[in-house]
Amino acid sequence: MSAAAALDAARAAGLRIATAESCTGGMVAAALTAIPGSSDVVECGFVTYSNDAKIRMLGVSSETLKAHGAVSEEVAREMARGACARSGARVAVSITGIAGPGGSEHKPEGRVCFGIIRPDGAVQCETREFGAIGRDAVRAGATEHALALLLRVVRS
Repeated sequence: MSAAAALDAARAAGLRIATAESCTGGMVAAALTAIPGSSDVVECGFVTYSNDAKIRMLGVSSETLKAHGAVSEEVAREMARGACARSGARVAVSITGIAGPGGSEHKPEGRVCFGIIRPDGAVQCETREFGAIGRDAVRAGATEHALALLLRVVRS
């Protein structure tokens, strides 16, 4: 499982992890903390579903939200940075997307943006198009992808 592997790799590297989640509603943090002993690696998880919560809890800029919308790599980047800055963790993953139902022509159902901040402070962002596969499947896919990103970063 990706969560156990990510925890093991972070533990070996002496890293603490934070999560910043929107459309997954804490599923990444839940997957990590479901594993016994995770408290020595997991610092905290932020569930920032609303734009106001993203601003208040993570320091996402209202200008960024206005210019790009909540479902954007720009917001994912600021979410990841904010999670590290506010938690003291050295690695953070962020997730923001449209799990469905719904979406628009410009931001379709199943679009999820991820941010991952590395121990050196560099932030990588990417967007995955899961498609209109249903809310539960998009959230599960986004959770697995976020765990894989964590694993890749803590192993590097």
